[in-house]
Amino acid sequence: MPAEQVTYTPGPLDRDATFYVAGHRGLVGSGIWRLLEKEGFTNLIGRTSKELDLKNREQVFAFFEEMKPRYVVLAAAKVGGILANDTYPVDFLSENMQIQVNVLDAAVTTGVERLLFLGSSCIYPKLAPQPIKEEHMLTGHLEPTNDAYAIAKIAGILQVQAVRRQYGLPWISAMPTNLYGPGDNFSPKGSHVLPALIRRYDEAVQCGADTVTNWGTGTPRREFLHVDDMASACLHLMEHYDGPEQVNVGTGTDVTIKEIAETIAKVVGFEGATEWDTSKPDGTPQKVLDVSKLADAGWTAQVGLEEGLTSTVEWYREHVHSLRI
Repeated sequence: MPAEQVTYTPGPLDRDATFYVAGHRGLVGSGIWRLLEKEGFTNLIGRTSKELDLKNREQVFAFFEEMKPRYVVLAAAKVGGILANDTYPVDFLSENMQIQVNVLDAAVTTGVERLLFLGSSCIYPKLAPQPIKEEHMLTGHLEPTNDAYAIAKIAGILQVQAVRRQYGLPWISAMPTNLYGPGDNFSPKGSHVLPALIRRYDEAVQCGADTVTNWGTGTPRREFLHVDDMASACLHLMEHYDGPEQVNVGTGTDVTIKEIAETIAKVVGFEGATEWDTSKPDGTPQKVLDVSKLADAGWTAQVGLEEGLTSTVEWYREHVHSLRI
């Protein structure tokens, strides 16, 4: 069935339907879970990686046959920052492909009505025009430090589009910008830039350090979205959008890494000096998403950056001794 023949009119989701959130313990998944509970969904399903290994095809198919979810958000993924992606490209490509193919194939087999696949803005070319439009995917070379992860996510988008064409199921994809908030990974080696900076500056405060050294030049520009906003956008898209093209999710504005570091230093109370190790990679020079498609669907971000950082730092300090490290 061609994509244009998908027949589905978006509307409010059934709050009593079985709703599986894959990756419900992660940053995005936990944010979506919190929102769905708040919104009155009564039949949420989540499984930890120990309870259900999404890389195990037989386990995944058995789970879907047993639970038969009506709705699915695929937020499960192997994720990490520049260092992790650059060091373990095989892991990021292979594990994410396994997770995606298993979940999407099982969801087809059991006829999942509505599925949202979550990608990443790293799917876009390293030197994509700014702001980045959805149509820029597959128009240029990827950022080498995370190309393996990006290829896996691109494959997921294409599989969702293929399901729409072949089976007529109204599945959609969303591409978030850099996310942060409660439940993030604050590991020194595996985290993304913002949680890594929060940890670095907070530890400097705790030990009374006079200086903090960050990677790169501080000049790259990045866009940041609070996970609560991301969760809100996901539910909004599931209830208001249908189409084969992925939808960018972000604020549409960006700041330099130096500016974000200064804001974090202010929030955590660090009064020392910040130095920059220019021998370390910067990554993509700029990455800000064009979010006009999302705005046309009726959604815009609500959480301001300093407000979001303040609440994230509070959460980090409350949970620092039980975090993934």
